[in-house]
Amino acid sequence: MATWFQGSGDEFILVSQEGWARGVSILHFLGGISIEVSGSRAISQTKMTISQRGDVEGVTCDVVCTGRFYDFLEKRNNRWGIVLRQPIYEKDRIDPVSPAAKLELDAALLARFPEGYRHLAYMQTRIGYTVKPDMPGLKGEEVEQLYGRGAAWLRGAKL
Repeated sequence: MATWFQGSGDEFILVSQEGWARGVSILHFLGGISIEVSGSRAISQTKMTISQRGDVEGVTCDVVCTGRFYDFLEKRNNRWGIVLRQPIYEKDRIDPVSPAAKLELDAALLARFPEGYRHLAYMQTRIGYTVKPDMPGLKGEEVEQLYGRGAAWLRGAKL
């Protein structure tokens, strides 16, 4: 199966429908937003929560991951649109749906993923997806590079 999704809006809809048909149940919740505008370009940050339910090691679990969508926007033909969306994963957790269930995770697999989305990545890996191991988190080189790309974008640089 493909890595975490990267593509157009139409492709996202198709991948979501295919996942749903296979039993993947994911919900994205969007919260507050801030936008920095420079001429016909902008950077927005939107609070988000990803919730997914699925079986992990034979136990039905919920994973909740919070973070931000970091969007590169541009005004073209008098309309604003998203040019690139990059999630920033801040923290996550995994909980068995039944309080009586005992969940034992593979510590080596869990340790392969960054702190901000390690439980979400664990679940995704267990259902057959290949997960990118270098997505931006709350701190670190990846998120600092993203902020640098955002500042350059506002100054007119290409992505």
